Amino acid sequence: MISKDELEQFFRDEFPQSSFEIVSLEDRATTIRKPISHDHLRPGGTVSGPVLMEMADAALYVAILGSIGLVALAVTTNLNINFLRKPRADRDIIADCRLIKLGKTLAIGEVFLYSDGDDQPVAHATGTYAIPPAGR
Repeated sequence: MISKDELEQFFRDEFPQSSFEIVSLEDRATTIRKPISHDHLRPGGTVSGPVLMEMADAALYVAILGSIGLVALAVTTNLNINFLRKPRADRDIIADCRLIKLGKTLAIGEVFLYSDGDDQPVAHATGTYAIPPAGR
């Protein structure tokens, strides 16, 4: 497992466009936060689906890299999301991820997404990542 500081530095170096904060990092789990602004909203005053999908995917990536190290070429092979309720337009989005399986070539996880301060999830996602062979 790598440290939260190492992973944050990796994202600053490799993904400077990313706009989320790693709140916590544990073995096979993470929580990340994204500040929501007007740019993230869709008509009707709710957070857009692509923002929620971005957060689900990012949380999976953070949890995987936090557990196996900086394997930058680990890639999403599948992402399924269920939108459960309208996210709050005036609250950050919180993504809680737990890895279900962490093998040598595949990782599978689930992510619950919340409007900050609400205990009912706004979305639930599952995803699979392909992990490249060592040395690639």
